[in-house]
Amino acid sequence: MKSFESLLIDEIPALRRYARALCQDFSRADDLLQESLLRAVSKRRLWIRGRQLRPWLFTIMHNLFVNGLRRHDAIHAAVDADYETFAAASEQDADLLCTMSDFERALHELSAEQREVLLLVGVEQMSYRQVAKLTATPIGTVMSRLARGRERLAASLEGEIKLNNIKRVK
Repeated sequence: MKSFESLLIDEIPALRRYARALCQDFSRADDLLQESLLRAVSKRRLWIRGRQLRPWLFTIMHNLFVNGLRRHDAIHAAVDADYETFAAASEQDADLLCTMSDFERALHELSAEQREVLLLVGVEQMSYRQVAKLTATPIGTVMSRLARGRERLAASLEGEIKLNNIKRVK
């Protein structure tokens, strides 16, 4: 059986993606990730062995993020210089990066709630029930935010990306 630390390390990539989706800033996302990992290690006695670790960790991160919003009263999006350097790196990838840039722009235009639910369901493949529990919202609200987020994303992209590729997880 894997140790808590080993299980925690396995979840870092998913936690990093979630932090970046929440913060929209790589530096702030890394800070949130570190704070979440520290909190998880210090509170590991509260995790029940045998249950999935990821939802517990996502809940910790979500709560830290929400508490941070309350303290700072706003989300400040920043462009990461490394991403821009990467985006200009290859001429043959220009079309793909343009599409990725358009997608990223459209994603950031969504409300924080819609973006969070869309990424948790679409990227992290969490069920509606898991997302509802994680965000402490009713499952109907999760479904509504997801539907509205998908609609706004599609409208913003003007059909450039077919959202049929984003799986619906029930």
